[in-house]
Amino acid sequence: MESVSEKEVQLCTFQLGKLQLGIDVLSVQEVIKCPSLTPVPLAPEAIEGLLNLRGQILTAIDLRRHFELPDDERANSEKMLIIVRSGSVEAALLVDSVGEVIEVTDETFEETTSNVPASVRPYILGVHKLDKLLLHLLDAKATASLVPSNTI
Repeated sequence: MESVSEKEVQLCTFQLGKLQLGIDVLSVQEVIKCPSLTPVPLAPEAIEGLLNLRGQILTAIDLRRHFELPDDERANSEKMLIIVRSGSVEAALLVDSVGEVIEVTDETFEETTSNVPASVRPYILGVHKLDKLLLHLLDAKATASLVPSNTI
């Protein structure tokens, strides 16, 4: 029987290299294949470009670059964008692949582990220990703050 105190949350899962991540589905607007992006001159290296999504201009952030993860594994894969909203900020997160939406509870949650790269730690709320994997919970608010206010 399920405990009343357990809080269930649905997470959209995705991958960056060998790192398995999840973000609360309430922050996710949609997931799309990466269209052609417009480069932004003099933008930080992690800003992949801009995209026009049904009349709305969004900044595409390459999480792999921002987190300083190796670039080799993504060369042959098709890029995906996770459109996230936190408050009034929307961003398009460029990821290697998108997985399933899964349900997790507080029972599987623990503080961030030391095996997370230092460049990623400020954006991770903690880890869900699941049967065969560690799923790092991405902080939507911290990630949306990666969008510079002067990009557009």
